Amino acid sequence: MNVCSVAATLLLTLVSTAGHAAETAVRIESGGRGLAGILNLPDNEKNPPVVLMLHGFTGQKNEFPIAGGTTGLFAYTAARLADSGIASLRIDFNGSGESDGNWEDTTFSGQVKDAVLAFDYLQALPNVDVSKIGILGYSQGGLVGGHLAALRPEASAVVLWAPVTNPVATYSTIMGVDTVKRAMSGPVETVTTAKLSWGGETKLKGAFFSELPKVTPVGAIGGYPGPLRVIVGLKETVVTPQPAAGQILLDYHEGPDDLITVDSDHDWNAGTTTKTVDEVLLPATIEWFKTNF
Repeated sequence: MNVCSVAATLLLTLVSTAGHAAETAVRIESGGRGLAGILNLPDNEKNPPVVLMLHGFTGQKNEFPIAGGTTGLFAYTAARLADSGIASLRIDFNGSGESDGNWEDTTFSGQVKDAVLAFDYLQALPNVDVSKIGILGYSQGGLVGGHLAALRPEASAVVLWAPVTNPVATYSTIMGVDTVKRAMSGPVETVTTAKLSWGGETKLKGAFFSELPKVTPVGAIGGYPGPLRVIVGLKETVVTPQPAAGQILLDYHEGPDDLITVDSDHDWNAGTTTKTVDEVLLPATIEWFKTNF
């Protein structure tokens, strides 16, 4: 077991009790990263299996609000996992949400480091089954999840939702080809302001862009021998083309795996309804974890 020395402070404040689980805010302090997270432990389950949840680009641990409400996709998913007897930890990457750091300093390698810290934190917890840890990554979190699986091949199962597999192409779609080209060729400390394809803008240093051609989620997944399920939307406009962008992970993965296609966009149609999430995305996700734990 690869357990690093992670100093973790449990904030003993209950932030939610919905009859199915209790959610507790946690801090993972290591190397100055200062990660915030939410640990969800299902009721009446002794040492349950646990899933580490990794959010997407510009996201945070709860992910975006679904169906016009206030509940985030990851918070909703954590509750459904708990209903099935599965614990979860969802984190803010460094520079995102409530974690320490500045967003403009975000890099892929930094997020992979955060994911390793969170995984090792779970391996040291006394109240979960440390032999049954799964990984769930969404979008950029899927890219990070693929790299994490290679670094922690003891993970029991991996589910990647709409994972980024070609970073240069995906972020050129999100922020524009010219913006990405210019930022990739500039100094690593220069801040680039980029307009986002879904509206708004973001600011990132050149270090983020310099890693675009260097991160290889397709190559990384070849280092993970365990069960892999990839779920993609056929109406994607962010991670494209589908289903080819998802299938390529399976082509390089040598363990048990499959690809599930969904009639949805990148956000699983969840901006207006939970139908796709409830009827396809979460059942397929929970089934994969329960089968392989």
